[in-house]
Amino acid sequence: MCGITGWIDWHKDLTRYPSILADMTGTLTPRGPDASGTWISEHCALGHRRLSVMDPANGAQPMIRQQGDATFSIVYNGELYNAPELKKELEQRGHTFKTTCDTEVLLVSYIEWGRDCVDRLNGIFAFAVWNSEEQSLFMVRDRLGVKPFFYTYSDGRLIFGSEPKSILAHPDFPAQISGEGLAEIFAVGPARTPGHGVYRNLNELKPGQCALMDRGGFSIRTYWKLESRVHTDDLETTAEKVRELLIDTVKRQLASDVPICTLLSGGLDSSALTTIAANYYKETGQGTIHTYSIDYVDNDKHFKANAFQPNSDAPWIKRMTEYLGTIHHYHEFDTPELVGSLTAAVKARDLPGMADVDGSLLLFCREIKKEATVAISGEAADEVFGGYPWFHREESLNADTFPWSLFLKDRIALLSPELVDWVKPEAYVEERYRQALNEVPRLAGENAQQNRMREMSYLNITRFMPTLLDRKDRMSMAVGLEVRVPFCDHRLVEYVWNIPWEMKTAGEREKGILRRALKGILPDDVLARKKSPYPKTHNPNYTAAVKRWVLDILDDPASPLLQFINVEKIRELANTDDNRFNLPWFGQLMTGPQMFAYLAQVDTWLRTYKVSIR
Repeated sequence: MCGITGWIDWHKDLTRYPSILADMTGTLTPRGPDASGTWISEHCALGHRRLSVMDPANGAQPMIRQQGDATFSIVYNGELYNAPELKKELEQRGHTFKTTCDTEVLLVSYIEWGRDCVDRLNGIFAFAVWNSEEQSLFMVRDRLGVKPFFYTYSDGRLIFGSEPKSILAHPDFPAQISGEGLAEIFAVGPARTPGHGVYRNLNELKPGQCALMDRGGFSIRTYWKLESRVHTDDLETTAEKVRELLIDTVKRQLASDVPICTLLSGGLDSSALTTIAANYYKETGQGTIHTYSIDYVDNDKHFKANAFQPNSDAPWIKRMTEYLGTIHHYHEFDTPELVGSLTAAVKARDLPGMADVDGSLLLFCREIKKEATVAISGEAADEVFGGYPWFHREESLNADTFPWSLFLKDRIALLSPELVDWVKPEAYVEERYRQALNEVPRLAGENAQQNRMREMSYLNITRFMPTLLDRKDRMSMAVGLEVRVPFCDHRLVEYVWNIPWEMKTAGEREKGILRRALKGILPDDVLARKKSPYPKTHNPNYTAAVKRWVLDILDDPASPLLQFINVEKIRELANTDDNRFNLPWFGQLMTGPQMFAYLAQVDTWLRTYKVSIR
């Protein structure tokens, strides 16, 4: 994985501004600690930071290739999992290769097939290709949005980057936020509306989109989206196809020239990926795979089972590591580390995020990076297969809003009346929710219950999953760790999307079809384990620490946060043991402590980035 950035401008000679490109590229050093490269022509400047995974000795970027009178220059962040097949086909068409890296395969694919090359790619990617003959820049983001691509465009000038920080490093793009951006922060956050960059005039290519900038302007098209079709396979055939797709996907994603590992919680998803990987390692004589898990000091003392977290991970991790014989690495973090990670997480995301859920992942990835460069993670299985509690609860299904954010009124009560009057958070969320429902690809003949479950699946894949993919990308790449997510393989997502809900819940269990597909791969007790999400701290010391932080903010008249919040209301909550936020206000994990931590992150973000309100 890598970091990419660039600048196209028809009104300036960019060869006169190498220091600006260097600054933009330098912000992405954590994403690409192994090498740096820039390329500048009169109207196009490209920057790249490299994390070497495939063919470390070669594959430097920006990569340049001459074809006739045209010069093609690419910057690319990602992995192509079908690169061997593409390379073979391209060689049959007369192309030759100087490296074994997928960057060259991608560049030659564009030279051979032009903009239609996107339909042939299997992987996670964000890239931009400059065609000197056409004077055009072609930009692409992968189908599920695993890799980020932010941009700002106006009047013949485009600035883009893997993260907002690379664009913010350009002197013509100040850190500003409008009322709409504030609504994203305080009403939708830590999620984001697809394509919305939160900062004023900052956008993001949506998953499955590509864009073209040339002398005629800037245009976007969708090259991939979910399509609803009648599912004709029976239960056993469906389970077998899911099994085959998952095994093929994991095997493809194990390709690496550097150390690779898996993240293991002992749950269904991570256990499945780890087992497939471990078996493949044994089959191919690659030795024993390394596994990693996370927990928190004294969590065993303070953990209390609830509907969102029915059991702890530790016994199940032990069960799987003994079953597979993996080399396991167990990392545990204490409250001071976790509180300290909140600031680092903001700088990694360039926005307030999922509080300690972000920060703990950043700490975890930092430890993994000491011994591995690539990790396999079970992200997205719950969105794709319908595993979250809100898929199975009437109050969530009937809520007529985003099911991971049911307590909007409680959030609004913490905001200043002036902010509420300005951004109208309820109306804003309602508009975004209706917008999402209007996108759902309906299937004729479905009854009301089937239609609602299709809506829920769409909401989760296109609105909730991106929040977790953002988190995984920013926190891992902030320490130079590449994380791959097999459950985001577009072939698997396309197939599972059209499996009827009653088949997805085979055996009257969440993710029933996945459990059925994994029979014989996982032990029966692991197959039957109830879902438990990513672990968070239950230590009351953490709650006390973030409350103290927020109280210090409230006592600081210079805090930029104060204008947006109901100071007395939050002070009251921080000084009492109020239980009103014991239920999740976002997702499964963000309850009272995470609300205080989120406010602290907003304050940190406003100060650090010197955000102005416009």
